[in-house]
Amino acid sequence: MSLLDWIVLIGFLSFVVIYGVWKTRGKKNIHDYLLANKTTPWYTVTLSIMATQASAITFLSTPGQAFVDGMRFVQFYLGLPIAMIILCITAVPLFHKLNVYTAYEFLEQRFDLKNRTLGSVLFLIQRGLAAGFTIFAPSLVISVLMGWNIQITIFVIGTLVILYTTSGGTDAVNKTHLLQMFIITSGMFTVFFLIINGLPKDISFMDATNIAGKMGKLNAITFEFDWKDKYNFWSGLIGGTFLALSYFGTDQSQVQRYLSGKSIAQSRIGLLVNGIVKIPMQFSILFLGAMVFVFYQFVTPPLFFNSVETTNVKNSQYSEQYEELEDEFKELHSIKQNQIRQMLEAQKLNDDKKFNRLAAEVNDTRSNELKIRNEATRIIKQANPAADTNDTNYIFLSFVINVLPAGLIGLILAAIFSASMSSTAAELNALASTTVVDIYKRMIKPTGSEKHYLVVSKLATMFWGFYAIVFASFANRLGSLIEAVNILGSLFYGTILGIFLIAFYLKKIGGNATFYSALIAELVVLACFVFTDIPYLWFNVIGCVLLIILALILNPYFENKVKA
Repeated sequence: MSLLDWIVLIGFLSFVVIYGVWKTRGKKNIHDYLLANKTTPWYTVTLSIMATQASAITFLSTPGQAFVDGMRFVQFYLGLPIAMIILCITAVPLFHKLNVYTAYEFLEQRFDLKNRTLGSVLFLIQRGLAAGFTIFAPSLVISVLMGWNIQITIFVIGTLVILYTTSGGTDAVNKTHLLQMFIITSGMFTVFFLIINGLPKDISFMDATNIAGKMGKLNAITFEFDWKDKYNFWSGLIGGTFLALSYFGTDQSQVQRYLSGKSIAQSRIGLLVNGIVKIPMQFSILFLGAMVFVFYQFVTPPLFFNSVETTNVKNSQYSEQYEELEDEFKELHSIKQNQIRQMLEAQKLNDDKKFNRLAAEVNDTRSNELKIRNEATRIIKQANPAADTNDTNYIFLSFVINVLPAGLIGLILAAIFSASMSSTAAELNALASTTVVDIYKRMIKPTGSEKHYLVVSKLATMFWGFYAIVFASFANRLGSLIEAVNILGSLFYGTILGIFLIAFYLKKIGGNATFYSALIAELVVLACFVFTDIPYLWFNVIGCVLLIILALILNPYFENKVKA
């Protein structure tokens, strides 16, 4: 990386931390610290919600996901607008009316303390681990690509976030999210235009989209229902709605964003705008990945994108075998370039017969390339049995480091670090809120002063920050990170959502039936994850629906027991 890149990267990160600390210093009570004194306008609510979602995982792994699997991951978000409308009608006015700090306070008012505790503990478990993921993701990839020690990288990212989150609380998170979303958006648009500009002069933007489409990378929507298919219209619409309802309606890291809104109307607008903007945003990031794929049809990509593993195998006894595979791969890639150009020419001449024949040849050549890649990963594994042979998460940053000009590399890395900091800050802020309000203040020290709870809130933020750093330090290879973090959420979100839906709509069901049904439903979801191949989006549906059915069945038993 050049000196200019270092200046851009360090300058931006330093500015965000100093700005967050300075603008939000002097919080005197937990109402200011945890809810930003309820003064947040709708546009800040929107950007803060989006920045909380848009972790470094989004910008590291999503383009790679499209590169490998096409754009069908966008279907994951199809249920989001539906969920936003439902939450604006139900959760937002209720939470504001009750004037709660956390979503789980409502559960005690509706049920009892054990349901409040269960909801908050489930949140703390999954969100505490997710905070580790959001630190681990950029640390792992950046340390590999730039030669940094991963433990040092994890510690630096985590400490910076802890510093400004602890100092200013929710207000610091909201204010720095504005800056972070600006740099993230600028970085992504810059990369997109550089990709298009970097294509050969005889390849237009329309040619690029045709290539991506013909090679299976623009497969955004699939209407065919397949229970085993992770991403199709139906899993996204149904499973995605349940997941979004739980994430935005019961996960404190999101609820806290709109609890800090100036009014019910401001919070509602913030959520609705997020529901409108999020799908195009994810579509754009996936499309960016598809364009990276097209770029590498005309520029020979690495045989394997993880440069550390490539270096290891080239320094081993298998170096000759690996280099032979690299030569074969380059030769095949040259053949494929010619086939693609001929295919485009046939399309311009409206020669459908020739076009289809050449398209089939291109796909055959790609299949042969994949065979070489599979052989390369086998050799990498032989050279180092502990090697990570999934390089999906390295594709986009490899492109950034090896292709972009000086200065822009620093900008994109700043965007990635920024995404990590924004998401992790919101998570730590929410973890601290739940720890203090639902656990400490409710069950340990209910009569403390405002100053005491403010100090405990800051200590809780620091605790969860270092907890996330420790988890990130021990986290192992995760495959596609964008999937890993959503799988983790899906293990818990269905159960939490079921508890809240009963609380909102099924007034006759009591706390005991809800509590024990939730425990059973959570165990079933975990069993599905361990013992079945059910796609993870359906876990949200299974956990939620099973909990409600069990509660309806068990409630008469508990009601009769109470009467007796």
